[in-house]
Amino acid sequence: MRHAFPSFGEEAGIAAARWRITVRGTVQGVGFRPFVYREAMARALAGWVKNTSAGVVIEAEGSPDLLSGLTDALRHTPPSSARITAIDVREVTPTNEAGFRIAKSEQGGYRSVNLLPDLATCEACLTEMRDPSNRRYRYPFINCTGCGPRYSIIQGLPYDRAHTSMQHFALCAACRAEYHDPSNRRFHAEPTACPTCGPRLTLHDASGEPLETDDMALLAAAQAIRDGSIVAIKGLGGFHLITDARNEAAVTRLRTRKRRSEKPFAVMFPSLAAIRSCCDLTPAAEVLLSSPARPIVLLPYLGGPIAPAVAPGNPRLGVLLPYTPLHHRLMDELGFTVVATSGNLSGEPIMTHEVEARTRLSGIADLFLVHDRPIVRPIDDSVVQIVCDEPQLLRRARGYAPAPIPLAPSVAGLLAVGGQLKTTVALTRETDVVISQHLGDLETTATRQTHAAAINDLVRLHDVTPRVAVCDTHPDYASRLAAERMGLPIIAVQHHLAHVAACLAESGLTPPALGVAWDGTGHGPDGTIWGGEFLLLKRHGWSRVARLRPFRLPGGEAAIREPRRAALGLLYAAYGERSFAMRGLPPLEDFAPEELPILRMVLERGVNAPLTSSMGRLFDACAALVGLHQRSSFEGQAAMSLEGAARDGAAERPYAFVLNTLPGSDMAELDWQPALDSLLADLRAGVEASVIADAWHRGLAHAILNVARHVGEQRVVLAGGCFQNVWLTEATVSALRSGGFKPVWHRQVPPNDGGLALGQVAWTAWGWKNSPGEQPCV
Repeated sequence: MRHAFPSFGEEAGIAAARWRITVRGTVQGVGFRPFVYREAMARALAGWVKNTSAGVVIEAEGSPDLLSGLTDALRHTPPSSARITAIDVREVTPTNEAGFRIAKSEQGGYRSVNLLPDLATCEACLTEMRDPSNRRYRYPFINCTGCGPRYSIIQGLPYDRAHTSMQHFALCAACRAEYHDPSNRRFHAEPTACPTCGPRLTLHDASGEPLETDDMALLAAAQAIRDGSIVAIKGLGGFHLITDARNEAAVTRLRTRKRRSEKPFAVMFPSLAAIRSCCDLTPAAEVLLSSPARPIVLLPYLGGPIAPAVAPGNPRLGVLLPYTPLHHRLMDELGFTVVATSGNLSGEPIMTHEVEARTRLSGIADLFLVHDRPIVRPIDDSVVQIVCDEPQLLRRARGYAPAPIPLAPSVAGLLAVGGQLKTTVALTRETDVVISQHLGDLETTATRQTHAAAINDLVRLHDVTPRVAVCDTHPDYASRLAAERMGLPIIAVQHHLAHVAACLAESGLTPPALGVAWDGTGHGPDGTIWGGEFLLLKRHGWSRVARLRPFRLPGGEAAIREPRRAALGLLYAAYGERSFAMRGLPPLEDFAPEELPILRMVLERGVNAPLTSSMGRLFDACAALVGLHQRSSFEGQAAMSLEGAARDGAAERPYAFVLNTLPGSDMAELDWQPALDSLLADLRAGVEASVIADAWHRGLAHAILNVARHVGEQRVVLAGGCFQNVWLTEATVSALRSGGFKPVWHRQVPPNDGGLALGQVAWTAWGWKNSPGEQPCV
């Protein structure tokens, strides 16, 4: 690949210089070497460019002016998917070589290169795929340097075809010519392929019997979906279960088979126009949906040809556009919206191999459309919503992971294992932290195995030796037990502290800050269940400066699944035995008569009725009291319904949550009883649930402002699963800004437990750097 020409110095009589340029960041898998090659050739520079474990290294020789022009191009006009974090330039001795080439990749050394997330199919590839005269016409694995699989196929670094699952597919003569042609956009495109030499499709029945191959397989799968079947399709990072989203019977059958009674399904639309016809599509959401990440975006549903069973009782739809050529081919054939839900059983990880899928999805899928390109690691679809006109990630996976988060100060080798639910793991490098894709809930053996594999994957790919394992303080979390088995020193970071630290870290901030950590459940150092906490973070430590007034949860964990129990505990804390005489309240009416005496005894004795300060359970109680949900079939269902109701309400004034100072303590307590009194009075007066829900949300936003005034810290961090609630977050941000405070909320990392791993390593790194002798301080 050497292109000879007279050196600049020989031709013009000007002394040549030679620069060694190291470019760090997300610079592999984005067409960066071809970009450098073209820029160097355009300036008649000599030298080479190659991938290394540290990034992309260039040696270029020519006049200083032309070399400066090359570095300017690197800084200002790199490939669109590249993310440069550093460019180091040093002068070396000229060699007087001729020509510029792409050199063989170099292995070894410190790995600072960033792995690239998978990229949605570009318009140029789609045009070719739909062109009958193109040799890749209708080929469902088309890609180029600007799009296609990356993280899902990478086996090692540096990023070359031999280090991906495409190593099994030898390039044909035509693809090889494109791969070596500097003028072609597939110049050094590592996953490049065509129908002659690349991956192929096969359609199997439920028993594994092959039915069709290649395009006929896709056409037969499309026809089965039209007929109401459920088809498991192997995509980029795992399987989707796909069926006609307009077909109520088909969607209901999928719910029954997957054992997912009410949790909304994601739906894939054929186009933005189709989304616009039934959802409130803002410009910000449109940009997200069309981005290379192509996440699922939560949008208000306005009505349209979507079966009620897709998202029963939910005012929002999780929508996405096709993002692989296979999905585009399928949607081109169908032309209508389909359910596209993760190919797994509820609570288990997404599946990646067709043999495993046929076994574990037996009885769910009618047909299996698979291909022979191995998936190296499971990667689910990312989920995003719009908060304060900006994207907020709720599940960080395909298209976003494993892009690093800068961390200053950082300590290389901190390995965080996350929490119990929505788990991710994280590993610090010298200047940043790499966070895994969403792994799921550690409730099953399969998910715990995926969690262990993700830890090994991070350590191997980035070649960073773990120094300590960082975990949650909860003694029974599967993630903590995994950390204890590693044989490393253990640092435990309190759950809600990690939530606040994660939000600070992703924003490039460090303490001091007032953290508002509101979620469902977290292990409190005092032995109670925390979840409505106000934490003051300082440079050398933290303290709990306020909490939600505690109440008991009759039945313990049963109250998480039954909001009526949280409501009963709240009523008992407020009114004692009188609460059992409050006839007409939906939660009390939902219990069988023989249950109430037992629950009264449980609350009186405090047996199997733990104290909690959880804001998540307070939301559940409110939802039950206004009659929205007495039982939940999935996490957060009751609170989601309360938020949906609040969007339709217009309360005259917010409910009052009063801040009191606890006797003999420096800690304050946020008392919910005045709000509860007002809620019950409104219920007796026949006020609509939507108005009550609005008053509840706005009252909590004002309560946060009051605590901020009480504490006096200007920076206020909103973290924890309750701040997935858009209505609450936006009302709180508005209230804080009006009061002169500086609100910080999650954008890049989920506010839920998916952000815990980042918070765990961030707090540990800050304590490490701030402690005498560079020792961890937690």
